[in-house]
Amino acid sequence: MSLSEKVASNLPYLRRYARALTGSQATGDAFVRATLEAALADSEVKASLDGGRVPLYHVFNKVWSSAYMEVENAGDFAGGHEGAANARLGSITPLNRQALLLTTLEDFSVAQAAEIMDLPEEDVQALVREAIEEIDRESATSVLIIEDEPLISMQLEDLVQSLGHQVCGTAATHTQAMEVVKDKTPGLVLADIQLADGSSGLDAVDDILAIGSVPVIFITAYPERLLTGDRPEPTYLVTKPFQEQTVRTAISQALFFNSSQPLG
Repeated sequence: MSLSEKVASNLPYLRRYARALTGSQATGDAFVRATLEAALADSEVKASLDGGRVPLYHVFNKVWSSAYMEVENAGDFAGGHEGAANARLGSITPLNRQALLLTTLEDFSVAQAAEIMDLPEEDVQALVREAIEEIDRESATSVLIIEDEPLISMQLEDLVQSLGHQVCGTAATHTQAMEVVKDKTPGLVLADIQLADGSSGLDAVDDILAIGSVPVIFITAYPERLLTGDRPEPTYLVTKPFQEQTVRTAISQALFFNSSQPLG
């Protein structure tokens, strides 16, 4: 496999991480582009990418760290949820959430996350603990679960409740989802992409967002199909089969940014 093919195979997952880290498709994808540009401008950096995901994320981390202030300033010019996400991002030091995202959403080991972040392993472990403590302190909200597999729906319901949130309803189809939101707009939506009757979770979420601003996490067995960077795409994606800690992290990050309009 050529270097370009190796990098291309890892780009969807770097986009997933970048979007979750920044709370924005546009900002996350911009950092991914900047990462590739940095690699093209430096032959040594470019050669390092032959090592796979860890060096690619390491280059991203360097770009992210050096350009962090630009993200904060970008909030002055961006509108809608992009501006809100950037403003929220500029108010914090995101190292702990970064460590948690790397070790949960991206499934890196602590050692790999430490290499990516240029930190000792014990520091990464401490950052992960801090992030988990943040999750435990978060305010409760109501959650709509759109999922056509009953066992997965029950698993998500138990997980949501264990975090202190309420489940305002569950739905296996587009129609059922709209029935749930007739009376109350949820504070968060967890949505599968393909639903039982052949309808789309994406369409259901679009209709919900027409009613009110809601952060959304999509759950799918094929995340690479929604991480091409070629069109408006979800900010938060969890891959099936999922680890519960991964969903916990995604919920925390989505609520942290309170990012509406996940489809651009």
